[in-house]
Amino acid sequence: MKKLSLFLVLFIGIINAQKLSEPEIALINQGNINSALPIYQTTDKQQHNTLLAVSQDIDPLDKNTATLVKRMKKSLLSTDGGVGIAAPQVGINRKIIWVQRFDKPNEPLEYFINPVITWKSELQNLGPEGDLSIPEFRDQFYRSKAIQLEYVDLKGQKYTEIVEGFTAVIFQHEIDHLFGILISDKKKKESGDEYYKVDAFKKSDAVGR
Repeated sequence: MKKLSLFLVLFIGIINAQKLSEPEIALINQGNINSALPIYQTTDKQQHNTLLAVSQDIDPLDKNTATLVKRMKKSLLSTDGGVGIAAPQVGINRKIIWVQRFDKPNEPLEYFINPVITWKSELQNLGPEGDLSIPEFRDQFYRSKAIQLEYVDLKGQKYTEIVEGFTAVIFQHEIDHLFGILISDKKKKESGDEYYKVDAFKKSDAVGR
C-alpha cells in the first residue's frame, strides 16, 4: 500500500507538469550540452520579460530535465560567488533551482525540482541580497528565518525538510524567481521594528543569487 501511495503521488505530479515545448528543448540542448547556459540579464528587454514570467512545473523524469539541471549547475559555478540559481535565469520558465547548502557539512550545491514553500516563520531577518541577473544591484531585504520546503528529485522522489538561516534566505530568493519576482522590483516598504536584524552572512556583504 505504501509503494502504491508513493506511485500515485509521483504519477499525479508528473501529470500536472506540462511537457517541455520545442523551443524549451532547443534552448536546453543548444551548443555543447556539457557547458554552462548563459545567465539572463534584466538589461536585455526580452530576457527581462522571461525573468518576470511565472514558471511551470517540470517533469522530473524527462531526459531534458536532467540536462537542464546539469547545465544550470555549470552556469552557477561559472559565476563569481553565486550561491543559487533558478531556471528562469537561464531562459527556461520551469521550476528548478540550485542552492548552496550552508546548513550542511562542506556546503554542497544541491538541485530542487518543483520546490514549494509550505510554511514560513513569522520571525524574519534583515540581510543584504544581490542577483546574478541584475548587474550592480544590492539592497537589504527581510526574509523568514525558517521555512518548510517540499520538492522532488530527478527520480520523482518527494522530500520535505525544514531549512533555517542563510540557506533559507537563498531558497526564498530562488523560489521568488519561479514566480517572476525580482528583488529590484520589490515595491513593498518594510519596517524593522518587529524583526531581528542579521549582522552578517557567510559570503560577501551581498551575494548574487
